[in-house]
Amino acid sequence: MKSHFKFSKGQRNGIFLLLILIIISQCLYFFINFSSEETQINDEEFDLFQKEIDSLRLVEIQNRKPKIYPFNPNFITDYRGYTLGMSNEEIDRLLDYRKQNQWINSAKQFQEVTQVSDSLINKISPYFKFPDWVTNPKPQNRNTFNKYNTPKSFEEKLDLNTATASQLQRVNGIGKALSERIVKFRNKFVGGFIADVQLQDVYGLTSEVIERIKEQFTVKTPRQVEKININIATTEQLVTIQHIDYQLAYNIIEQRTLREGYKSLDELLKVKDFPVNKIEIIKLYLTFD
Repeated sequence: MKSHFKFSKGQRNGIFLLLILIIISQCLYFFINFSSEETQINDEEFDLFQKEIDSLRLVEIQNRKPKIYPFNPNFITDYRGYTLGMSNEEIDRLLDYRKQNQWINSAKQFQEVTQVSDSLINKISPYFKFPDWVTNPKPQNRNTFNKYNTPKSFEEKLDLNTATASQLQRVNGIGKALSERIVKFRNKFVGGFIADVQLQDVYGLTSEVIERIKEQFTVKTPRQVEKININIATTEQLVTIQHIDYQLAYNIIEQRTLREGYKSLDELLKVKDFPVNKIEIIKLYLTFD
């Protein structure tokens, strides 16, 4: 074993020199920074790259937004109104208007009813889609108007309860869709209309068109109904009448109690939430005797 650890003087000097070199190299490794110089960046190319990333990010954000497709504003629900940016009050105004069986036929009318801001109506109105008879009304035919729309006496008018769709189309402003809708609405009731005023309940008929219909047609064979005495009617009886729901029936009876009975049907106009524009239709089913 001694022979393995016995070195000459030259060998010992060599080993000592090797140890010194190892120590020096370790010191150089720990205390001297051998990293290369900082990488040079082209600011112009970097800006272009950053702009491209930002544009892609914006495109992705736009793609994730809910898309708006053409829709009829008469059928906006609470959720749809919220996604469009409408407040709860604006949505409620629209729903209350529709509960009265009234229809919106223009962006201007939509804003008047809901009271939305100009910025919001400008944003969503391009997506409004109304029926063709609203956006493209049937052009007036002077010859047809002169021939069929001249005011007639009661005897000369046709019975609205027996009129056909083709006969109704003779009236200016009444096309195939509207005429069929009138007949379909009339036939929902056994016996047809009670009075001309029920035309107000037909979707799409404006007051001007209704007046033109009444110049040529009238109810000659009214449907017979048993009128309900408003002063003794129950809630269950009142809700069988068009445009009266349970809440309104409750309000009518409450007002009747406070008044100790109604003296006329016009006093119903003072009932809370009463559909004023439907009073003439409701009167067809009521009496106060």
